[in-house]
Amino acid sequence: MERRLYRSREDRMLGGVCGGLGNFLGMDPTWIRLAFFLLVFGGGVGFWVYILMWILIPEQNTTISSDFGERFRVVGDDFAKAMNQPHPKSGLIIGGGLIIMGTVWLLEALGIPWLWWFDFDILWPGLLIIAGIVLLLRWKR
Repeated sequence: MERRLYRSREDRMLGGVCGGLGNFLGMDPTWIRLAFFLLVFGGGVGFWVYILMWILIPEQNTTISSDFGERFRVVGDDFAKAMNQPHPKSGLIIGGGLIIMGTVWLLEALGIPWLWWFDFDILWPGLLIIAGIVLLLRWKR
């Protein structure tokens, strides 16, 4: 059976991108949501990546439509639905992300001499490399 990347219908906070990625990669979507949250507030790239994936990746059990107007309507409908019925873990994801970001910025602002290596420009690439290694090891299983 061929594994396919899709946006989840059941496990979604906004568009189902993280739920679909979690299913595709065989991991808990909460970690993917947290990574997107950190990428949004860490550098902004997470927002654009999520929006692009929301538009380009088909929803579970649907075919890919070539009509971009239809895809944008679906994104709008999904967003309205998510605002009316928030995901039960949304507080956990947002709270955890805020604590992590606050800790990073606080340690950076303190300027403690033995934390010279704790630089945001060094931290993000290191975290991305670690996340990539973890994903590859999980996929290999």
